[in-house]
Amino acid sequence: MTQALAQGFTIGRLSDLTGVKIETIRYYEKIGLLPDPGRTAGGHRVYGADQARRLTFIRRCRELGFSLSDIRNLLGLEDDAPNCDEVHEMTLRHREAIRAKICDLQHLSRRLEEIASQCGKGNKADCPIIDSLSHIGPLGAP
Repeated sequence: MTQALAQGFTIGRLSDLTGVKIETIRYYEKIGLLPDPGRTAGGHRVYGADQARRLTFIRRCRELGFSLSDIRNLLGLEDDAPNCDEVHEMTLRHREAIRAKICDLQHLSRRLEEIASQCGKGNKADCPIIDSLSHIGPLGAP
């Protein structure tokens, strides 16, 4: 094992440590979210603790629903790194977007419940659910 590899992680080990798939790590490198790692003389990627921390940050942001663009901004890759007030404001905006999505999903759930309640089930040829979903117009209108 080379000296550089002994001091860092392979991409497989980084994947295991962070829970991020190898293909995703390579993609994040390609789009500039994760800096290109050092390489061994044999060309193998070698990652350190800083890359592991950054990759964990990216994964956690994705788990919370932040877009790659938001993450890029949080990391300060577009302009300067944001200050705490800017990060707080971005977080609150993201929370509001999530709340709006939840409201939309609750509306869709109620509408699907209404549609499903019209169904008598059985082996009939015409299905009220199919009829309702085939109706031209907004889904919210019966």
